[in-house]
Amino acid sequence: MDTNRAEADAGIDALAVRFRDGDAESVRELYRLTGRAAYAVAYRVLGNKVMAEDAVQQAFLSAWRSREYLDPTRGIRLWLFAIVKRAALDVHRREQLRAHGSVEDASAHPALVHDPPGIEQAWEAWRVREAVQRLPADERELVRLQHFVGLTHNEIAEKLNVPIGTVKSRSHRAHHRLAADLRALKDVTT
Repeated sequence: MDTNRAEADAGIDALAVRFRDGDAESVRELYRLTGRAAYAVAYRVLGNKVMAEDAVQQAFLSAWRSREYLDPTRGIRLWLFAIVKRAALDVHRREQLRAHGSVEDASAHPALVHDPPGIEQAWEAWRVREAVQRLPADERELVRLQHFVGLTHNEIAEKLNVPIGTVKSRSHRAHHRLAADLRALKDVTT
């Protein structure tokens, strides 16, 4: 039994060399030897007979196209089954896209459509960032934590290790300064 296994291994190693070197007959032989196992791998990933057959066909084509990367000493079966698994995942992704419609259909969905920011919006964002930068450091940090990080007054007090009253008074001062600084911006946009 061990001699039969050694002969089979030597045969598959020789097949791997022929396959890597571009022997067209080796593809048929490789399919004859590994086709069922390749199908089993694809079916395990996909759970669908037709899609598994498609994945196996794609995998053998992909293996043939990338045969120069095959290292016959590392085993052609493992190399091939890795390609089969990737092909099955590709088939799955393609089917998922097909089931959900095309990209064009999705891009027309109102929830996904938005215009890129215009020059006015970019200018407004720049003005707000500039106004925040002009705040004193303690107020600037508070605004950052409150509006950009999303922390509550209590969380900010904990994080900065200051009383909640201090956070509230700094917040009031910071927002008052920002409102005054950005008043002209409000007048322009209304």
